[in-house]
Amino acid sequence: QVQLVESGGGLVQSGGSLRLACTVSIGTLDYYSVGWFRQAPGKAREAVSCISASAATTHYAEPAKGRFTISRSTDKKTVYLDMNNLTPEDTAVYLCATDPGLTCTAGYFGYSKTQFASWGQGTQVTVSS
Repeated sequence: QVQLVESGGGLVQSGGSLRLACTVSIGTLDYYSVGWFRQAPGKAREAVSCISASAATTHYAEPAKGRFTISRSTDKKTVYLDMNNLTPEDTAVYLCATDPGLTCTAGYFGYSKTQFASWGQGTQVTVSS
């Protein structure tokens, strides 16, 4: 089973930027779509973005459109989430996930968290006002 590790979170002021990374520690991401999700205290986990195995297809949830960019490293071991113009509403634990059977399409954000075989432990993003 694929094991994922997120990194890059931290404390940033409103309007700032962060780059998150989701790196595979065991297994491979070569053939799998990968999604980024976030969970704020007291709120349900929500999808942020996804990217296909080839990186040809990406999708973004409304809060991420125009501010966040998802990409893959050339060796396909890492998926990045570049976040710009951050606001306090972006404060959350950010997690990445993957599953061999789930492809990044417009319907990707409708999958439940139990449908993903692999989740990382998350990285905290805190945006101060």
